Amino acid sequence: MTADILLYVLSAALILIGIAGTILPALPGVPLVFAGMLLAAWTGDFAEIGWATLVLLGVLTAIAVAVDFIAGVLGAQRVGASRWALFGAAVGTIVGLFFGIPGLLLGPFVGAAVGELVAGSNLHRSTIVGIGAWLGFLFGTIAKIGLCFTMLGVFVFALVF
Repeated sequence: MTADILLYVLSAALILIGIAGTILPALPGVPLVFAGMLLAAWTGDFAEIGWATLVLLGVLTAIAVAVDFIAGVLGAQRVGASRWALFGAAVGTIVGLFFGIPGLLLGPFVGAAVGELVAGSNLHRSTIVGIGAWLGFLFGTIAKIGLCFTMLGVFVFALVF
């Protein structure tokens, strides 16, 4: 009984840390939310949270992770970026993960802008492409937060009903 309480507390902590991690770059937010929900389901012997719910939560997690990685690239593509800029936005997003909040904020922008410069565009055009990548990242973060709260709603719905 005491072990179950500790596991539920750990589950809640993972979910809360994961929610914070949807915004904070140092934490894998949505996967932590899923891990907390999976731990809670396991602790409860999958009585309230069944496999169908867990599969749905897993799919939502996979979508959120994918959105996180491709959003900056799509933003750059939207403003007509070159292939070099798209590649740069992807690399900038991944490299930015290692530099905290400044890296996440600037990574897609810098990567896309440098890629566009390498492709032969001028500084003005490269800046526009970088802004497009940054806006893609911003909208991706908003989508990731929405998916995270959707997961929370599915989880609570499964617990209550």
